Amino acid sequence: MNEKEQKYDLLCRQVQALAEGETDEIALMANICAAIQDTFHFWWTGFYRVIGEELVLGPFQGPLACTRIRYGKGVCGTAWQEQRTLVVPDVHQFKGHIACSSASQSEIVVPIVRDGHVHAVLDIDSELLGHFDETDRVWLEKIVEVF
Repeated sequence: MNEKEQKYDLLCRQVQALAEGETDEIALMANICAAIQDTFHFWWTGFYRVIGEELVLGPFQGPLACTRIRYGKGVCGTAWQEQRTLVVPDVHQFKGHIACSSASQSEIVVPIVRDGHVHAVLDIDSELLGHFDETDRVWLEKIVEVF
């Protein structure tokens, strides 16, 4: 296991401990954001919850963010629509990218799927190009399994 995987392994165990016995989803989302930020110091880490036909901003760590994202719009809305994790090495090359912050350069969005429907998405932005890779995808998908 390399250093990045070791950090994710520890983070995953921490998230599982945070989730144990926690029934409030918002509280859990808030602590997961804090745990991810404390471990990796990404530009922005947060959740968007599916409410009706929009993703609505949930708990996050980082600068101000877009409050609502429509289905199929931007990286988050596309991950919701496609029900799959999207790793975007350069957000400026993603057609329809929603620029909540000009500092964001790369992004990963992991949908939280329950009973065949996306319930929320975990969105993480970096100020570095090409920051996210297959390791991030695999481990972040494990982390959202707590839901």
